Amino acid sequence: MTKIYAVVNQKGGVGKTTTVINLSAYLASNGRKTLLIDIDPQANATSGLGVDKNAVDPTTYDILLEQATVDEAVLPLPDFKIDILPSSPSLSGAEVELVNAIGREYRLQKALEGVNGRYDYILIDCPPSLSLLTINALTAAKDGVLIPVQCEYLALEGLSQLTQTVELVQKYLNPNISIRGLMMTMYDSRTNLSRQVVEEVRGYFPGKVFRTIVPRNVRLSEAPSFGQPINIYSPHSPGAIAYKVLAAELLKGDQVKETSA
Repeated sequence: MTKIYAVVNQKGGVGKTTTVINLSAYLASNGRKTLLIDIDPQANATSGLGVDKNAVDPTTYDILLEQATVDEAVLPLPDFKIDILPSSPSLSGAEVELVNAIGREYRLQKALEGVNGRYDYILIDCPPSLSLLTINALTAAKDGVLIPVQCEYLALEGLSQLTQTVELVQKYLNPNISIRGLMMTMYDSRTNLSRQVVEEVRGYFPGKVFRTIVPRNVRLSEAPSFGQPINIYSPHSPGAIAYKVLAAELLKGDQVKETSA
């Protein structure tokens, strides 16, 4: 069965898109058929994989407006062994156009029914806000949410609101959703602050924080400008090694859950 995760944090600059791109790449390198869905109007995941966000058509906008199917919009990226459902700036208008639409929260979930079972993993890159686009992602994410958390001051800011939103979606829209795990990003081993933030987040979310911590790494920042995931751009860098281990941890945890189910 396809596992569908939304990667979400309404706080910007926490490494969300970096996490989606590189987790997808390493899941694929582990032999998992992987689809990355970009549901952020900024389309950073799209451009970060070398796709021109201003020229691509159709996109997630057309999916949500029911003007195209997932099959019509998916772009294979054979160099990276993943598929992408791209975004474009036009997606910013979708919320206004969907405001009175019937079943507006279920548009993405409904669209993905056509590809269920075709992929091992579907990761959804959400916008940095708790918008209707994010609600669509949370409703579609039957296996839970992955939350990147920056190892910086105020890291917990907004997390309580996010967890409340997940609980509301669970209550009213998607009973299967839960927090799959929190991923600590941009860790600086030279500072006490980073260590304190990790301890604090683990204290607030016991058993929910991945062991693997992603360091602050210049190669991770450079890779999107070259349109490549880190396993292609700089496979031996600390950032690449961290995401490789993080993907393995996610896979192992999912396998354990399947075995015990």
